[in-house]
Amino acid sequence: MGHCAGSAPLLLLLLLLALCKGRIVRVPKSPLIRVEGTETVIPCNVTDYDGPSEQNFDWEFSQGTDFVRIVSTWDLSFTSQQYQKRVDDKEIVLRRSSNNAVELLIRNIQPVDQGEYKCITPSTDATVQGNYDATVQVKVIADGLTVRGSKARSSISRKLSEGDSFELYCSASTTSSEHTHLQVTWELKNGTAWQEILSLTHEGKFWSSPEYEERYLSGEVRLDTVGNDTYRLSVSQALPMDGGNYRCLVSEWVKGADSSWQKIQEKNVEVASVVVQQTALDVLITTSNMSVTERDSLDLTCNITTDRNGIFQAEVTWYFSQSPDTTLLDAKVLLSVDHDSLVSDSSLISLSYMDSKSYRMLVRDVGVDESGYYFCRAAVWAPQNNRGWHKVVEKTSSPVNVVVTTLELDYQVFLSASKMPTFSDDPTELECRITNVQNTEANTRFTVSWYYRMLLLSDDVATDQLLAMMDADWTLMVGNRSRQRTQNGEIIFFKQAMDIFSLRIQSTSEADKGDYYCVVSAWRRHHNNSWVKSKDVTSIPVRVFWKNQDYTLTVEAVKLKPFFVAGHTFEMTCKVSSQNIKTPRYSVLITAEKSLTGQSNLNGTTRIISLNQDSVVRLEDWTDQARVDGVVLEKVQENEFRYRMYQTQISDAGLYRCVVTAWSPGGGGMWREAVNGFSNPIQIDFHTSGPVFNVSVHSDYPTIYQGELADLLCIVTIEGAALEPDDLAFDVSWFAVHSFALDRPPVLLASLDRQGIVSQARRNWSSDVSLERISPMEFRLRVHGSEDQDFGNHYCSVTPWVRSATGVWQREPEIKSKPIFISVKMDVLNALKYPLLIGIGLATIIGLLSCLIGYCSSQWCCKKEVQETRRERRRLMSMEMD
Repeated sequence: MGHCAGSAPLLLLLLLLALCKGRIVRVPKSPLIRVEGTETVIPCNVTDYDGPSEQNFDWEFSQGTDFVRIVSTWDLSFTSQQYQKRVDDKEIVLRRSSNNAVELLIRNIQPVDQGEYKCITPSTDATVQGNYDATVQVKVIADGLTVRGSKARSSISRKLSEGDSFELYCSASTTSSEHTHLQVTWELKNGTAWQEILSLTHEGKFWSSPEYEERYLSGEVRLDTVGNDTYRLSVSQALPMDGGNYRCLVSEWVKGADSSWQKIQEKNVEVASVVVQQTALDVLITTSNMSVTERDSLDLTCNITTDRNGIFQAEVTWYFSQSPDTTLLDAKVLLSVDHDSLVSDSSLISLSYMDSKSYRMLVRDVGVDESGYYFCRAAVWAPQNNRGWHKVVEKTSSPVNVVVTTLELDYQVFLSASKMPTFSDDPTELECRITNVQNTEANTRFTVSWYYRMLLLSDDVATDQLLAMMDADWTLMVGNRSRQRTQNGEIIFFKQAMDIFSLRIQSTSEADKGDYYCVVSAWRRHHNNSWVKSKDVTSIPVRVFWKNQDYTLTVEAVKLKPFFVAGHTFEMTCKVSSQNIKTPRYSVLITAEKSLTGQSNLNGTTRIISLNQDSVVRLEDWTDQARVDGVVLEKVQENEFRYRMYQTQISDAGLYRCVVTAWSPGGGGMWREAVNGFSNPIQIDFHTSGPVFNVSVHSDYPTIYQGELADLLCIVTIEGAALEPDDLAFDVSWFAVHSFALDRPPVLLASLDRQGIVSQARRNWSSDVSLERISPMEFRLRVHGSEDQDFGNHYCSVTPWVRSATGVWQREPEIKSKPIFISVKMDVLNALKYPLLIGIGLATIIGLLSCLIGYCSSQWCCKKEVQETRRERRRLMSMEMD
């Protein structure tokens, strides 16, 4: 019950809304005031209707009696007899503006048309709701609007000059019975359409079109009222765009029943035709193209001619440009005088009046940079009503070409080589000299530019490469080719005197061969302290070239003592001669070609001692410590060298040469290798009948087991003359080749020199060696704790030393024994004894440990108590007893 009670108000509200909704027909609010003879439009529309979207309309008219049918959109026979003719003549027309709106148009409305108009819409709704017609009262008043132009006949057509002022008048009044307002608009037609200028609206507001807004705000164009019904258009400065036909457009407005303003009629009248003649202006520079000598004065006059009368002022501006373009976009303003006669000039440029139409410009002390085109730009200014000035016309003269000539500076440039290279790395120095200078001034200076041209074997033309150039302030700018070498000081540019410029190449290379030339530029300083180049003179090229010849080097060795014996001093000299090498220096190397010499390299040559190009001596492969000072190499003369070897030994026998290298100075204080050469060989040969030594190796047990002692004997024997043991000494060295074949390099084991000093080589395994002399001719080598690495071929090398009758020890040639092969075997029983014992012990321990673990597990971990399950004895119950 509560729910039904709550919904009752809602149902009542919906019912009221349904009753209120329905068709609505609208017409304007009454009354509609219209002027007799004008065109009247009465709109009508319908909304909130059902049925088709396009609705039909009927119009009826009444003057207090019954309504008379006028026109219908759907019934052609709807029109009554009294309106049939006006409808047929299109004086009354019914226009559809949309599906639900129409307009009733009455052309040339008359007082008889005053009355009540009804708009009716036939029903298309399912139910009759709303209104189906609406009425509006139309009131027709008499035409009381009068519009007239100026009464003066001379004002119909006027001719004016640009900048003149003019005024136009329009008179408008109304005698309407209603309270109406007038709106006045001035319009101009200088084409096909009328253009609005200014308006005084029916609400008393002034309005200007966008084209005249700026001039209206500045006061140049105004709209004033004179008296009660006269409206004046004032133009203070006529422009060419102001020419054309002017008319006064007046509209009458009335406030309707809805308080909105409605225009009820409009009239216009053409007031005047205005022609504005543009002011003519001619600007001319009296002088034609001319030439002026540098440092003289330039005198130009600008004449102005205009057809303007009355008060005006001229504005003149002088321009300078490098091009004859009259747009003056890049032109420079020299001076000017404005319409207030204010002159802007400088100390070197002045302006003077010849008369009211002639303006003279004087440029003093002209320079070459002032050669170009001069313009005169003039403008005519006319006064304004607000005591200001406005520009009437402006024009630029034709350019006058002015050429500033200079006294021709004459000079010559001569390029010579003060230093010309004959070899590579020689210095080169070129001098660029200025000669026969004429017509110079104090404000003249010279600069130089250096260029290089490569030599080409073919007929191709080589491009010139800039080496360096000087600016007007003598700032050096280096080219890409010489930039790095100039920074390193290898190329130097300098100025020796006011008229001499030099280029020096410290070390000339092959890449520097070519043609060199200089370009000397003359600069003159202008009155603005800027430097302007006036002339360039190029020298004749100088070719830097030298003929490349092959270096030659000859070395001759001479033995000074043709016969000598062991122990004496060996002496030879090497004389060097060279060709095509600039200031050579020599480095000398003494070499010896020997046989069976440990110091020999692969080609059998031993380097003994050397002396470099700076006379620094160095021992090369000379390793005889007993004769460290036994060899001497010295420089006797610049091209002669002497080699001495003191206390010569039998082992010194061989062929001796001088290997010479010629050096020439290079860049940066360095030496460059030029060519190598070697001398003829000088032979040292000793003819002797001394003892002959033999050496052999012996071992009682060449096959041993690991860990045993290896015992080897090196036995020296003598054939020939017997010698005392005190006159003999030996250098003994033991070597091993760890391979079955002698295909590996020997490894030094130990050595014992003739003074009894033992030296052992470093070993990488645990066995050890010892070397001892057991007799004057026997030497024993022992290997303690032999290992696998000790197997191989073993031999000894012996160098005998024999003391001569003079007490000098002579070194005999080194002799080597034949190798003996030492085999190291493994003792299997001893090798397996300890591993077997260790294995049996470990197995016994592991077995006992396993038995102990099994016993403990059976005693404590696997023991269980067995309990007998109690069984209850119960008798079965009888089923009858259940």
